[in-house]
Amino acid sequence: MFIEQIPLWFFYAVSVGIVFSSVLVGFWLGSILRRNNRGSDAPVGTIVGSMLGLLAFILAFTFGMAASRFDARKQLLLDETNAIGTAFLRADFLPAVQCNETKKLLLKYVNIRTGMVGHPDKLAQALIDSDKLHAQLWAQVSGIQQLGINPVLPGLYAQALNDVIDFHSKRVTVGYQYRIPGSFWMALYFVTILTMGMVGYDFGINGRGVIAVSLILALAFSAIIVLIEDLDRPTEGMLKVSQQPMFELQEKISKGVE
Repeated sequence: MFIEQIPLWFFYAVSVGIVFSSVLVGFWLGSILRRNNRGSDAPVGTIVGSMLGLLAFILAFTFGMAASRFDARKQLLLDETNAIGTAFLRADFLPAVQCNETKKLLLKYVNIRTGMVGHPDKLAQALIDSDKLHAQLWAQVSGIQQLGINPVLPGLYAQALNDVIDFHSKRVTVGYQYRIPGSFWMALYFVTILTMGMVGYDFGINGRGVIAVSLILALAFSAIIVLIEDLDRPTEGMLKVSQQPMFELQEKISKGVE
């Protein structure tokens, strides 16, 4: 989506400009009608209150979407970390040769996950490398079955490996594909422009000062908008899911690889 390519500071500046301009345009229209003694009997205050309530509802709904995705990304990170750790432990159920090779591949897998932290440009290649490692790890499971050994213990490892692959797919889907739809952003800004325009119109009708109040309103409202967008970005911005559990797992399993 195009909005994902916009730096947060520029996103904030644009939001401030939109809100501030909307209030000023509404103030200008209200001032014209006030000078012409028109519109003073209109229930502007009631309309403004209703539109502010609608805007607050849309903001809360959008913020809730972004916050729930943020929480989901944190939970999936813990789930994937635990799944990798379990697979690493259950690799001991494999024959000696496959056990050593599997542990090396799992460590390499964790190194890929930690290597892209702070480097969003490496994400695409990291996903490709992860899929290749999944194929290598699963090929080892298939090879063990052909050896004719008792499949019970290797089957426990296969189950753990399947969880690793599943949680990887969930993290990619929830973290990088499930985002706030563009239609929500369009609706949010459309309602924002109308609401802020009506706020400015109310100021103009009543002859109130508008510059300082409009600037404060624009700065405060835009901060909330940027916070929502920051929550919705998995690899950029100030609000990021801490990767510390994965780093701790990396340190732990690196000690168990020969």
